Amino acid sequence: MSRLPTFSDPEVLSKIAGLSLRARRVVEGTLSGMHRSPYHGFSVEFAEYREYSPGDDLRRLDWRVFGRTDRYYVKEFEDESNLRATIAMDASASMRYGSGPLTKFEYGATIAAAIATLLIGQRDPVGLALFDERRAGWLPPAATHAQLAEIVNQLESAKPDRQTELGEVLADLSGQIRGRGMIIIISDLLTDLDSFYDGLARLQYRGHEILVMQVLDADELDLPFDDLVLFHDIEGEEEVFAEPRAFRKAYRELMEQFVDQLRTGLGGRGVDHVLLRTDQNASESLSRYLHLRQRTHHIRSKT
Repeated sequence: MSRLPTFSDPEVLSKIAGLSLRARRVVEGTLSGMHRSPYHGFSVEFAEYREYSPGDDLRRLDWRVFGRTDRYYVKEFEDESNLRATIAMDASASMRYGSGPLTKFEYGATIAAAIATLLIGQRDPVGLALFDERRAGWLPPAATHAQLAEIVNQLESAKPDRQTELGEVLADLSGQIRGRGMIIIISDLLTDLDSFYDGLARLQYRGHEILVMQVLDADELDLPFDDLVLFHDIEGEEEVFAEPRAFRKAYRELMEQFVDQLRTGLGGRGVDHVLLRTDQNASESLSRYLHLRQRTHHIRSKT
């Protein structure tokens, strides 16, 4: 018996007008059956004062400190200080590809908007960096509904173009983000990996926790074509005719090695890696990772 489509199946998501609504549908599916917040949530344990910045919750302003110093400070709690997130979203030309109802960029943007919705729903600041060969847009983290609307607007307005230079973008980003936090990278990772790892090292040097969500199309993983196909380099000018049946097995093995090497390389650097296929249920993929994250942090807290 076939499973009925849900609101986070790619085919159904593609028929929903508006990224904000698509993201909310994914969030609904993600939270279904989860017994507590998918991230750490809020702690009642006070950690420190931090100078007020636009977007902070005004209810956390400490007026007694203001009376003594004539400056605005907010109370920050233990878990809050670990949940200042920035989503780095790949908007390069290769993300335009899509064999199904959603392109890699549309699928990744839906995941990005869903994560932003989850975080801001918990009053956790989240920012956005769009990039291709350079950083094309930058929103510093904030925890307001206006911030969420602007994140969605920038994702909807983005036009994936040019080549990917992820490593250089991450190096640039490391100098822009104030304080430590979580960096969520959403990309197909079809980029120079040595430069990418160098960019990650810069972020980690500054104390950031990093999550990499690799978005790939089913065609890129399975190479399902049977007839003679014209392959075109989306980020370049090269074109070549080939018959995929002749090298499908070798291609699939190489793609498996590519993903495995990435997972191993990132894991060895203490970075989480999540593979997202554009033909898979978005909320199930996100929920599966968040459940794993919950268990991992629960185990760490006991050791």
